[in-house]
Amino acid sequence: MPMTSTASPDEIAKFSAMADSWWDPSGAFQPLHKFNPARIRFVRDRLAAHFGRDALDRPGAGLSLLDIGCGGGLIAEPMARLGFRVTGIDAAEKNVGVARLHAERSALDITYENAAPEDLLARGAQFNVVLALEVVEHVADVDVFLKASADLVAPGGVLIAATLNRTLKALMLAKIGAEYILRWVPAGTHDWKKFVKPSELTRGLRHGGLTVTELAGMSYDVLNDSWRASKDLDVNYLVMAVKR
Repeated sequence: MPMTSTASPDEIAKFSAMADSWWDPSGAFQPLHKFNPARIRFVRDRLAAHFGRDALDRPGAGLSLLDIGCGGGLIAEPMARLGFRVTGIDAAEKNVGVARLHAERSALDITYENAAPEDLLARGAQFNVVLALEVVEHVADVDVFLKASADLVAPGGVLIAATLNRTLKALMLAKIGAEYILRWVPAGTHDWKKFVKPSELTRGLRHGGLTVTELAGMSYDVLNDSWRASKDLDVNYLVMAVKR
């Protein structure tokens, strides 16, 4: 039977209203466009190492990948180009429509569904790779979401999650600074109280039967206007976990 829904109606409405802006590099999702190269490198390199592949030669060939909270497809499309057999799911139907249309125009074979992790779990689905990037802080129940996401990882597979830490630094930079001072994202995009500490995220993944193998921060380089992986977990961070 499906688990309690992890989708938040308020979050669905919020991102549905911005759905037409997903592929506009100067629009509402401009920070994600700047953020994307660094997180794609992180995901590509860690997955290539885990599965014993060449990171520069279609490391995802023959592997299935689930992109949870796929939005307009900003991660799903690069993953498909890396050779992965990609399924993208999102609780907002409008996001799925935008992603599907863009993939068709880009001649990419990606399966998109208006669904939550628990919907796929009810069908017995599993994937070699599960990605939950910038979605954990938007779900209705973090523990249920992490358990469902972990259960979708096939034995020997990997889950990579990215989210925001619940620190005062993150409140000042990712909430007040990004939304109200720099106007990088629309005001109200994030709720600081829903940011997730690394200890909470790793605990949830362990309860889902995964072993956390890496924690990494993502830091903004003001001089070069770019992002890079770092050891600073205070604001943006990623977690990699494997199912033994």
